Amino acid sequence: MNKLLFARIHGRLTAALWDGTRFLQLDAEEEEPSILGNIYIAKVKNVVKNINSAFVDLGGGRMAYYSLQDGPCHFAGDTRRSVPQAGDDLVVQVVREAVKTKDPVVSGKLSFTGRFCVLTAGRNQIGFSAKIRDAGRRRQLQALLEPEMEEDFGVIVRTNAQDAPEERILEELRFLKEQYRQVLAASRFRVSGSLLYEAEPFCRARLRDVYGQDLEAIVTDQPDIYEDLREYLSRHQPEALPLLRLYQDPLVSLDKVYQLEKALDEALSPRVWLKSGGYLVIEPTEALTVIDVNTGKYAGKKNQQETIKKINLEAARETARQLRLRNLSGIILVDFIDMETAKDQEELLSVLSACCFQDPIKTTVVDMTRLNLVELTRKKVRKPLYEQIGRRRQK
Repeated sequence: MNKLLFARIHGRLTAALWDGTRFLQLDAEEEEPSILGNIYIAKVKNVVKNINSAFVDLGGGRMAYYSLQDGPCHFAGDTRRSVPQAGDDLVVQVVREAVKTKDPVVSGKLSFTGRFCVLTAGRNQIGFSAKIRDAGRRRQLQALLEPEMEEDFGVIVRTNAQDAPEERILEELRFLKEQYRQVLAASRFRVSGSLLYEAEPFCRARLRDVYGQDLEAIVTDQPDIYEDLREYLSRHQPEALPLLRLYQDPLVSLDKVYQLEKALDEALSPRVWLKSGGYLVIEPTEALTVIDVNTGKYAGKKNQQETIKKINLEAARETARQLRLRNLSGIILVDFIDMETAKDQEELLSVLSACCFQDPIKTTVVDMTRLNLVELTRKKVRKPLYEQIGRRRQK
């Protein structure tokens, strides 16, 4: 059972998911408010035909990248054409934050996220989280949602829906439909640069996205955060209100009890020690993230191949945790210690895949290359932890 913690460290809000022995996820509120999930009326500045893309102004000169392969555009006002031109106003949603030198990415495929489902504009179908494996439950949810469907949107059923009361799921979907209709209606009369929809703020979004069945407590030592979360839970998750606690020890802060600052420092360090004495070296670059597995101080009594297998399996479990903890994404290459037998390699990939499956953000173990490098991909959503905090990683 997990605890979701909210504390201020050096004046910045930090959210941490604690499983009783270690942290699974760390997030820090950025100095500049995140625009991820926001919906704007953006003005097309120029169309770049050779890459089938456009650059749009979200307002105030804040530029974003828009792929014309996204599908039908949502034009603001009465404009109707298949391909946008410079000067057109589009309704767009930020789907990826700015990363280093890259502009944020926006899309015309609007989505509205709830605890149980996501309403997606432009695709009239019902999809399911891969973690809902019960075929019978999928059929029940399909039958429940089909009468609510309309031609211009679809629904993705989230993991939290597998144990949720049906009336709560329907109530949320109807609420998301109303949000969608309001945004489309407002886009007809608002000017370029207008913010049509603002995504949930930091603490509410982190709480919404946690799998509720595994949550034992929601704890904060910040009275303002406690009141905000209490109001949010009262409206959207009343069953979770008993889990909310205000930590009030004047002598020892919540940060000190759980050593949150230390956990953040460790998550910024390239080196991660394993219990066996081996270690990982994690190096994010502009193009991809490289993880190197080393035997380190391990001095096992078994033969060499058994030693290597033991370290690699421990490293696979820790790699999956570190990707989530640090919010690393994109292409990841893991250089495990070479193993001689195909059977051991298959076991390694199986363990790594099973651990990555627990990640709420889609993570795929692709394969092992001829150089024995394991390729993974993890969907890019928010900035990695080191960019959220804006600090250089320790050496």
